[in-house]
Amino acid sequence: MDADVVELVESLFDEATRTNERRLLVLAGNRERGYDILESTLDTLPVAITATTLVGPDDRFRCEHLPQANASELLGTTRDVVALDAHEGLRPNALGKVVGAVDGGGLLILLTPPLEDWPDRSGEFDESLAVPPFSLSDVTGRFRRGLVETLRAHRGIGIVDLEDRTIVDDGSTNPAPRRSQEQKSSLEAPTNARFPAETYEACLTGDQVDAVAAFESLLEGIEATERDQPRAVVLEADRGRGKSSAAGLAAGTMAAAGLDILVTAPRSRNAAEIFDRAAELCETLPDADATVDSARRLETAVGGRIRFLEPTDAVTRLATADVVIVDEAAALPVSMLESLLDADRVAFTTTIHGYEGAGRGFSVRFRDRLAESDHAVVERTLLEPIRYAAGDPVEVWAFRALLLDARPPVESLVEDATPGSVEYRSLEPDDLLADEHLLREAFGLLVLAHYRTEPNDLARLLDAPNLEARALVHDSGDGTGAHDGSRNGRVVSVALLAREGNLSPETQAMMYEGGRVRGNMLPDVLTSQLRDESAGEPAGLRVVRIATHHAVRSRGLGSQLLECIREEFTSETRRVSEGERDRRSREAIDWLGTGFGATPGLLEFWRENGYRTVHVSTTRNDASGEYSALMLSPAADSGTDLHDRHAEWFARRFSALCTDALSDIDPDVARGLLRSVDDAAAPPLELSDHDWRVVAGAAYGPGLFDVDPGPFRRLVVRYFVEDPPEIDLTEREERLLVLRALQGRDVSTVAERLEYHSTGQCMRALGDAVRPLVDRYGSDAALEERGRFADE
Repeated sequence: MDADVVELVESLFDEATRTNERRLLVLAGNRERGYDILESTLDTLPVAITATTLVGPDDRFRCEHLPQANASELLGTTRDVVALDAHEGLRPNALGKVVGAVDGGGLLILLTPPLEDWPDRSGEFDESLAVPPFSLSDVTGRFRRGLVETLRAHRGIGIVDLEDRTIVDDGSTNPAPRRSQEQKSSLEAPTNARFPAETYEACLTGDQVDAVAAFESLLEGIEATERDQPRAVVLEADRGRGKSSAAGLAAGTMAAAGLDILVTAPRSRNAAEIFDRAAELCETLPDADATVDSARRLETAVGGRIRFLEPTDAVTRLATADVVIVDEAAALPVSMLESLLDADRVAFTTTIHGYEGAGRGFSVRFRDRLAESDHAVVERTLLEPIRYAAGDPVEVWAFRALLLDARPPVESLVEDATPGSVEYRSLEPDDLLADEHLLREAFGLLVLAHYRTEPNDLARLLDAPNLEARALVHDSGDGTGAHDGSRNGRVVSVALLAREGNLSPETQAMMYEGGRVRGNMLPDVLTSQLRDESAGEPAGLRVVRIATHHAVRSRGLGSQLLECIREEFTSETRRVSEGERDRRSREAIDWLGTGFGATPGLLEFWRENGYRTVHVSTTRNDASGEYSALMLSPAADSGTDLHDRHAEWFARRFSALCTDALSDIDPDVARGLLRSVDDAAAPPLELSDHDWRVVAGAAYGPGLFDVDPGPFRRLVVRYFVEDPPEIDLTEREERLLVLRALQGRDVSTVAERLEYHSTGQCMRALGDAVRPLVDRYGSDAALEERGRFADE
């Protein structure tokens, strides 16, 4: 049998090589038998051991070995053979990264339990889904069941049953002979190109020519004494389209012209393609005479160079480089990408599908930052595959199995959706698994609307016992019928919900003493950080994600979905369908909550929907680059008690945070956070007569803010939280109150930021802004002080 399998592997490898496609082989069954066959296979194939990677728990062979948790190290690399051992569990994220690393003509080999049993076999990833109070027995295997179905259904996938010692599917596609690529010989450099002809002759597709040409825009003004407008290039592509190769060709050309190119990426090996292609090109360029060392450093005879620095080091050395190239940008935190934007000439390459690293942070969050920057941006998207042929069956399989290309409905089918045309629907996991269109639409909305959606989230949606999904569906009238044959509708808004709290006293105590509890984000923070040991007792429902189709935003659909969720989960009359009383028990909840990267718009949205601020993180989120806000909306007495005490604590400590951990928070975010605190939590002023004379004296007389900022801060917090309608300050005045009074920023810095003509004008404006606060809240002592100067 082993000989038959080795022959099968040779056949798959030969077909992959002839077609420049990839093939997948599943060795399903006994683990040791699978490894024996894998070893025989690796000994037989004409593949260098240095081009092979084993991803799994054990270092079995002489080839490169990585655990699944480190699969991201394969980003930006190419391998001829990758074997993934899934016997002890499968991380969907790891599978996505492994697939993308296999080169054209290569093999991906999966070692799995028997396919019939695999969905019911729990592994390490499943343990991460068993969040308290749920156990591992509550975690299902729907994701693996769907994965097995795609393995059996797709072309180019060979399956070997190691238990029965049979070849279930040989994976052969018997493709017709491919015509040689004629377009390569017809590729030409763009008219008036600044890069030499050799650079464009090294390109493999028309897309790559356009991508390399985009880098020419970075040369504009680069040699001038005073450079013109900052410039940026963005290359987007699916894996295998040659974006890193294009960056390498551009980098090599610029280094050969004497420029200093700084390259950064999540890891040095992610940028290997850039250096390899640059070195190859320099061999063809006249007088380049490039040398490359082991430290990822290329130097040319004319003094140009390409060097790699880790992202944190690169941020501090931006001024030393002529051009900065950020490879695999989507795998970097948004905050890091923002720091790299300080470069005058910068290029970003990023993967469209695959949710590399931090997920969709680049496309969802960072692209907005880039658009708001001063950089003139040139964008290119590469569609033509380079590493493997178009229509590669393994790519087609991976996109379907991991929903890498999930998309919401097309705009024309939902553009007339309104709150009156939609139906509220529970997206039960079994329904999602049975209805691929429904799953793709719902998951596609989450992918495009949120910066952290990744393949692991697909498995969580289908298998995690603490998660539920709800949606609004619109009858598009397209005549396609229902997703499941019984109802019409296109998903226009979707929410992912997590049950939290309802924890045992033992678990609460463990959290309070520093232990971590998975899947209970709000109780964890309120307990461990804010020292509230009973915070994990009430049962809650956290809105993990909510997304509305871009074509129908600002129509109230997101708010309507939240209202439907509130009604369902807080109503005394529970809507429970027959047979639905399972692990997703419909017990009533005590609170609704959410946590997100705080922006003024999001804070306003959640405030309008009845959610109130109880906490803000003291560090920025790595993925979003923003401070995270936690908000609660009580649904029962115990939830009210939880909310009230934390709202009061938050309002009381906020002014101190503003001069410390939140000293750099955006003033509009600070305003939004305080405005979203329940007004009943407004802290008492507790100002002495002397405090009031200091405040009123600065507002109406010759007093100074600097002599005692404390009373001003308490007053400003009270104003923002209570938001009295009789006070009508401008946005500029409110920003001044945050920057100067709460954060204590230097007056010259504040004056420049808010565009006051002088520091004196800025100080007078602060006094003017405080005046209505004195009028509204001032004690008799304050009003007496005001009276001495008001008429002057």
